[in-house]
Amino acid sequence: MAEPVIGIDLGTTNSVVATVQSGTPVVIANRSGYRLTPSVVAIAKNGKRLVGSLARRQAVTNAERTVVSVKRLMGRKWSSRSTQEALARLPYTVVPHDKERDDLLIRLGENAYSPPEISAMVLAELRLDAEAFLGQPVTKAVITVPAYFNDSQRNATKDAGRIAGLDVIRIINEPTSASLAYGFGKQIGEKQICVFDLGGGTFDFTVLHMYKGVFEVEATGGDSLLGGDDFDDRIVDWLAQPFLEKHRIDLRKDKMSLQRLRDAAEKAKCELSSTLQVEINLPFIATAQGAGPLHLQAALARPQVEVLTRDLVDRCLGVCERVMAEAKVKATELGDVLLVGGQTRMPLIQARVRQMFGREPSKAVNPDEAVALGAAIQGAMLLHQEQEMLLLDVTPHSLGIAIAGGFFQSIIPKNTTVPTSAHHVFTTVKDDQTSAKITVLQGESEIAAQNELLGEFMMTGLRKAKRGEVDIDVIFDISADGIVSVSALDVQTGLRQSITVTSSSGLTEDEIKTAAKANEEWMLGQKEDPEFQKQKVRAEELFKQFDELWPRLKQAAANGLGNEPVQRAEAALSVAKLQVQQKESAGLAASLDRLDRMLGALRGAVERGLTSPRGSKP
Repeated sequence: MAEPVIGIDLGTTNSVVATVQSGTPVVIANRSGYRLTPSVVAIAKNGKRLVGSLARRQAVTNAERTVVSVKRLMGRKWSSRSTQEALARLPYTVVPHDKERDDLLIRLGENAYSPPEISAMVLAELRLDAEAFLGQPVTKAVITVPAYFNDSQRNATKDAGRIAGLDVIRIINEPTSASLAYGFGKQIGEKQICVFDLGGGTFDFTVLHMYKGVFEVEATGGDSLLGGDDFDDRIVDWLAQPFLEKHRIDLRKDKMSLQRLRDAAEKAKCELSSTLQVEINLPFIATAQGAGPLHLQAALARPQVEVLTRDLVDRCLGVCERVMAEAKVKATELGDVLLVGGQTRMPLIQARVRQMFGREPSKAVNPDEAVALGAAIQGAMLLHQEQEMLLLDVTPHSLGIAIAGGFFQSIIPKNTTVPTSAHHVFTTVKDDQTSAKITVLQGESEIAAQNELLGEFMMTGLRKAKRGEVDIDVIFDISADGIVSVSALDVQTGLRQSITVTSSSGLTEDEIKTAAKANEEWMLGQKEDPEFQKQKVRAEELFKQFDELWPRLKQAAANGLGNEPVQRAEAALSVAKLQVQQKESAGLAASLDRLDRMLGALRGAVERGLTSPRGSKP
């Protein structure tokens, strides 16, 4: 059997895992039966790790120990403005870590975790889902990232994969991955398409040229701080501001209230994609001194949301215009427009895209699943040489070094096809200069300080000479993953020094290994032991029998049996189902014994025709 490889869309809001079976890409449902897994991680009060739906379900009551939207913190510096802006909206606590590295940690109870460690918990859950589906261990994966992610963010994603026990054979850009899913199995002639990818936390726009199985990215751009979360925030503010003015209580300052607002905002936003107005009811949202509990009620209409978020949509379209200018193409000249990411379901976005491109957006791909399917296709291509398709991606940012005067010298311009290599010769700026500091940067500003620092190293041992007489050749290499390595060569002596920019995720090699070992131990604990498997089979049989009895039992309750026995059965079933989900083998056996007794008693009552607490027949 061929070694399995999975494709993972590691999203801000939800994540998806897929694979290729018998030549066909398929989405792998998680062990709860859902195709989307919320990118949410929590540490319960009892110290148990929760991931996905289980974590999301308890977010309101455990807001400080529940992590959402961690993708927005991946590869970020603590001191960066984007990090500080994000912190104001997060219900959990983020703290600075190492002053020299300028990184950050997320505090969950007594422990603190880096963003790659949190993302690794989501990846480990997806890996377990894939292993349950495929029936064999899974270690190879292709993971997607926003096209506009910089080197630090890509490295952080790759480190998250390593911690989750995955060999990440390729990091692939999300819009490019979606285009692979679009072109898979189709006989497409020469075509120029674009991908409009608006997810939970990031926005990308990419122009591609497709011809006989070759997918060549011509230009890409985006905004790694623009996504569905920002649309939710506008609704949160719309709800919280009037409440603040009326009651002088800012609900956004209380972590539990903020989480309730965020949940309500996201739910309302989604419902307004298919209806024109929704009612928002949040009882007991706060307590006022002397006034008792306070409730929040509001009616929100689709036109109101469109006014609140119009500038966010304008930002998306501004990126589109810049990228099309770089690709030297007009909107009307493009073929299909692919909409990817859950936020593209918003009617306003679809209308504005229709207006800009002069055509209906393509419905050829599922906006939630296309990216993961494309990653699975890429994995099969790399590992098994399946499908005769060639992917040529680009670097989304210019790469270069800082030079005298505080300026930035670009060596590889943005939208250069990767993998690639380029070099530039610099000279010393002082007499008898024996060392040179090579500062590696990524960005578009001519001012060095305004670009992203990837790393730096000292070129030492230069021969003494007058300024301008010593030549230093700086060589950039970018892998197909978009990972950067840099070397510097003294042209006259042949002395070479290099840096591979791999520590920019904020984790050292030892920290990655320690986190990977802890994660592997957790995964071993999640494997179903034979005793639990037996209990699970028994539980599923009992659940099925209750489902069959339910209609008759409810009828008996209406005829006089009463609601109390039904409510007790529902509560016992809920407890048992949660124990199955959380693999609580110790408590499950007792719960199943209780359910067995209840089932026998209730079935006997129904079969005897019991219709009142006293047992009398009508």
